[in-house]
Amino acid sequence: MIFQDFNFDQTLLDGLFSMGYKMPTPIQQQAIPVIQAGKDLIACAQTGTGKTAAFVLPVIDKIIKTNKKGINTLIIAPTRELVLQIDQQIEGMAYFCNVSSIGIYGGNDGVAWERQAKALREGVDIVIATPGRLIALLQSGDVNFNTIEHLILDEADRMLDMGFSDDIKTILKHIPKKRQTIMFSATMAPKIRTLAAQLLHQHESINIAISKPAAGIVQQAYVVYDQQKEKLLKEILKNEDFSSVIIFSSTKEKVKELAHTFKNLNYSVKGFSSDLEQSEREEIMRDFKAKRLRILIGTDILSRGIDVEGISLVVNYDVPPDPEDYIHRIGRTARAAKEGVAITFINEKDQPRFGQIEALMGMDVMKVAIPEEFGKGPEYDPEANKKKQNKPFRGQKKQKQGFKKKPFPNSNKT
Repeated sequence: MIFQDFNFDQTLLDGLFSMGYKMPTPIQQQAIPVIQAGKDLIACAQTGTGKTAAFVLPVIDKIIKTNKKGINTLIIAPTRELVLQIDQQIEGMAYFCNVSSIGIYGGNDGVAWERQAKALREGVDIVIATPGRLIALLQSGDVNFNTIEHLILDEADRMLDMGFSDDIKTILKHIPKKRQTIMFSATMAPKIRTLAAQLLHQHESINIAISKPAAGIVQQAYVVYDQQKEKLLKEILKNEDFSSVIIFSSTKEKVKELAHTFKNLNYSVKGFSSDLEQSEREEIMRDFKAKRLRILIGTDILSRGIDVEGISLVVNYDVPPDPEDYIHRIGRTARAAKEGVAITFINEKDQPRFGQIEALMGMDVMKVAIPEEFGKGPEYDPEANKKKQNKPFRGQKKQKQGFKKKPFPNSNKT
């Protein structure tokens, strides 16, 4: 299948090809015809599969061909970063079209507030918004959503995790009941099915390779004590082949600490957290995308909603609390059918969590021994806390001794 098979307007195709799109991805092949048919949809697809274009393209095409006035589409996303990403993609795809969009999000000044309010009053074609800022503007009483034909919830599971359920219900009161509703989620948890039952009408469902990392990701793990993590990270970052790196930590405090440590070692590094002003976060992302910044350190706010190609290494300084978050984290690398490396540090406390991750993926991640000069690490046994035994994990081969400054394992299995 090629993009011309969807019978898109030529101006939309021109914008699409100018952005480097060549062939539709599986989620695009399956979702676009359903959306074009006007059906409600819940689609489950992991990050990096092209899901944004899957819902944006058919909506832009319909706006071009119907040429109706007023706000046509409302896209709700959980974070400012994702709102900006979607808005930027729409801007690129609609470059040759007479289709307008605006990102609605907080954390900015009064000028931005007025600009957003004015766009809502005058009727931009597509609105992409975080729930909190949108509700604040709706409460001003000067917004008309009566012309909305499409409601799209992107990363619906993330929005529920962040406590936006009531906000979504509040927003629904302001838009027509007769509409096309589209939900995209990385997981199909029971809470997502419940939300779908409430919002969707005679909907179609699509599932695309959930809980499986991209084939191009080379995974490896180091079983360590906490005090060994920083030394090991320093050793890994000596490898200059890793030209673009994201490091995930579970707390903002650790993000700040690591960023300070590696900045003092003259690394090109910045910490990224919700504590920063929006302008600071946007500047950091611009520098990282443009390769002016080599290392980005952040919490799980980075694991979704950013679209940066060419990330060569992802490091999980801490094992994520949710197995699905592991998939999202390492999905930052090996995008667009490219290759990348994902390394995880596993301390004793996090071993059961990592065991759950391996069970979710249906595979064992290769365990590489830490350098001898760092001392011996703990044995890997995800059931250790339950069994109180010190046995190797079932299926794990003996760790290979020695450390390569270019850690590109030949296999992602033990």
